Amino acid sequence: MNPINALTAVTHHAPYPYYAGLVSGPPLIFDRELGLWIASRAAVVTEVLENPHCRVRPALEQVPRALAGLPVGDIFGHLVRMNDGEKHALPKIALRRALARLDQARVAGCARNAVHALNELYDLRSEQAFAPWSHSLPIYIVASLLGFDEAALPKIDAWMSAFVASLSPLSTGEQIALGADAAHALLERFAALAMEEGTQEGSLLRLVRQEAHIAGWHDASAILANAIGLLSQTYDATAGLIGNSVVALLTQPGLEEIVRDRPSAIAELVREVSRFDPPVQNTRRFVVQPTSIAGIGLAAGDVVLLSLAAANRDPQANARPGELLLERPDRRVFAFGHGPHACPGQALAASIAAAGISTLLQTPTAIRGRAVSWSYRPSLNGRIPIFKSAPAMES
Repeated sequence: MNPINALTAVTHHAPYPYYAGLVSGPPLIFDRELGLWIASRAAVVTEVLENPHCRVRPALEQVPRALAGLPVGDIFGHLVRMNDGEKHALPKIALRRALARLDQARVAGCARNAVHALNELYDLRSEQAFAPWSHSLPIYIVASLLGFDEAALPKIDAWMSAFVASLSPLSTGEQIALGADAAHALLERFAALAMEEGTQEGSLLRLVRQEAHIAGWHDASAILANAIGLLSQTYDATAGLIGNSVVALLTQPGLEEIVRDRPSAIAELVREVSRFDPPVQNTRRFVVQPTSIAGIGLAAGDVVLLSLAAANRDPQANARPGELLLERPDRRVFAFGHGPHACPGQALAASIAAAGISTLLQTPTAIRGRAVSWSYRPSLNGRIPIFKSAPAMES
């Protein structure tokens, strides 16, 4: 049974035939039930992402109403991935340059330490441990890179879990209240880290502040908010990338044997999964001035849903789109954005996910056997599997 629409497709067990139908249909479709336009072809998604009149947030709602006036809303309003315009041009440059300067040996060391610490906390022989482990891994790694010591990581992890849970359109009032408390705690802890930062040679926070100074970005509050954003933006996306890579290992014949025999193929697996079954399935753009997309006129106030997962499988962007190919030439991936909205942390997220998959291949886990099933966490745009043991067969 096909998904009902482009939003239910996100957590459908098999959404890709539906996405293929979108790609083969009109270049821009208006869904009356959802009240928005849908772009699915790679060329049209690219056109929307490059259109200056198609913005990340509605013109009159830069911060979601439910978050306005709360600490979580203050952070959200500064995040470069959630905003457009000249105000955010310098921050994007600073963040991209800081991430590019990360010492890969430091990344690898933080990953090893995080894996060791989390394997002490979670027993991966239980499928219930996989979800918290896969969410905690990117937080532990990125928080360590930012400069936090090991003792601070559990609290940072817990605060980030509450913070991210408050950002969804599906968030409850209780989740928003908990997220506001977590945001306040994170801002205080990051401010304290910034004061200690003189001793954090090579830390990501120090690199961000150095690049901010060079770029002429001097808003201290915005710098700390975007440092927090480095954690929040890797939280679900990286967990989903790890989980969807596991799904690929379980469903693609011979794939696990290939990556076991050739560990260097794990990085290619993660990159291909980000195209084949991405953790971020769609994003939205809000039209702030009359414009035209694919020859169709759009009015101010219109909303366009960009089906990134469908664009990833557009045969005009990637040949043999329905096949998982580790050595895919000229791979095009839309799940991490494009052009001015490309995620600067894409390479780091892929490195973290690869470290996670490497760990799972070397550790006895409940999700290594074939007797595993999975569903997807409720979401309007994130595809994050939840694993459980399959029911025993009756004899």
